[in-house]
Amino acid sequence: MYDILFLIGRILFGGYFLVSGIGHLTGTKGLSEYAASKKVPFPVLSVIVTGLVLVLGGLGIVLDVYRDISLILISLFLLVVSFMMHGFWNIKDPKERALEKISFYKNIALLGAALMFFSLGGF
Repeated sequence: MYDILFLIGRILFGGYFLVSGIGHLTGTKGLSEYAASKKVPFPVLSVIVTGLVLVLGGLGIVLDVYRDISLILISLFLLVVSFMMHGFWNIKDPKERALEKISFYKNIALLGAALMFFSLGGF
């Protein structure tokens, strides 16, 4: 039973990043405009690279291949993006601040889950 639950959890977790990465690659224009507004260098390239990181990391988690590399990619993405893109502490507008705060803490929670997966070693 626990093996099935773990498999479902792994697919949901990795699938989230896979779908998000596909979104980066198919919605590059809008996401690069948002990245530019956050002063990300080379916003179009950054969105494409992070999209590839998310696709590869998510796919690795879903398929249980290159798990350490996949989890490191996802963890690094979450760590960097959380602070670079979702710095709610710098935002004055209450609505925008609330949205960025939600995104920041969501990413931090996902980072925690990635670290837990990583700590399991050979799932």
